[in-house]
Amino acid sequence: MSYKSAKKVFGSKLASIKEEHLYKEERIICSPQSGNVKVRFPESAPERDIINLCANNYLGLSSHPEVAQAATEGLKNRGYGMSSVRFICGTQDIHRELEKKMAKFLGMEEAIIFSSCFDANLALFEGILTEEDAIYSDKLVHASIIDGIRLCKAQRFIYEHSNMKDLEEKLKDSTARLKLIMTDGVFSMDGDIAKLDKIVELGEKYDALVVVDDSHATGFIGPHGRGVHEHYGVMDKVDVITTTFGKALGGATGGCISGKKEIIDLLKQKARPYLFSNALMPAVVAGTIKVIDILSESTERRDKLESLTKFWRTSLEAAGFEIKKGTTPIVPVMLHDAKLAQAFSKELYEEGIFAIGFFYPVVPRGQARIRTQLSASLEQSDLEKALAAFIKVGKKLGVIK
Repeated sequence: MSYKSAKKVFGSKLASIKEEHLYKEERIICSPQSGNVKVRFPESAPERDIINLCANNYLGLSSHPEVAQAATEGLKNRGYGMSSVRFICGTQDIHRELEKKMAKFLGMEEAIIFSSCFDANLALFEGILTEEDAIYSDKLVHASIIDGIRLCKAQRFIYEHSNMKDLEEKLKDSTARLKLIMTDGVFSMDGDIAKLDKIVELGEKYDALVVVDDSHATGFIGPHGRGVHEHYGVMDKVDVITTTFGKALGGATGGCISGKKEIIDLLKQKARPYLFSNALMPAVVAGTIKVIDILSESTERRDKLESLTKFWRTSLEAAGFEIKKGTTPIVPVMLHDAKLAQAFSKELYEEGIFAIGFFYPVVPRGQARIRTQLSASLEQSDLEKALAAFIKVGKKLGVIK
């Protein structure tokens, strides 16, 4: 089919997405990422000062001056890029420094870094499992985990979300050589925390590896921000953690797998995204090292985030909004209708609030929402302004009385 013919197919599909109110539009940020940003929307419009409630910048480190300075020094001292994969000539001393710091921070034996956590999850399963093995994954795991499992020849079993009875039923019938339980630590759409304490119990009972994607937890969940395994006191019972540098840990790019030494060593030999992708650029490596240093010195930022989260959750519920229950800084305001979610988001923007509507296929049909995410770069006064905007728009659109 030529492009002339294909264009009609693509155009028809785009028109269908717009008719179903599922078309996603991007807002243009014209400032550093923070709790308050300058935005153009639409792109031709003038800039506006907006309170940002939808970034993964949980600890407010995306524009931290010490992190930016460390990245600048990394650029100056180690260059712009590696122009190579790790095993050829792409490994610098700072790459190994970051891997060691990540392993120590997470309480693991060793670590391997990737250009993203998406790549890390694509690499993991194919790198260590075969058709003799089996994976047991939560129904709501991240898309990167789903894609990673698809690349692997291991048997695949999906248990109902956070349903330990269903997980056990599937585990006890297994005849696999190796069994691997896979879950998100914090589920990104709903903001709930996996029952990791129960999962590790089942892992021990049925001799299964336990793997957690802690991308929405590393840096701020747990007393010292080490993640969901610290939150539950099971740091010594989780075998592998995948996570990202692109959220709380500076927000640039990159990710890693931390875990038992033999697993990491095997991935360095077999993981295709590691073997065939350029090494992470030195500036990002240096900046992320600084982030780990900052988090290792103080819990001030995660403590502030925890306080803001409690205020925001309590205030939204008191105003009459339906939110997903939980304790994390991911706070979905449920609207259930895609068209309403888009309208709500646009009205919020007019009130000076940046909060995006989520709808199918990002979430199931009938589960449309405004997913708010809090950041230590915000102040309570920002949230008070945001709350007033939510109440005004909620009443206007008939969401609350």
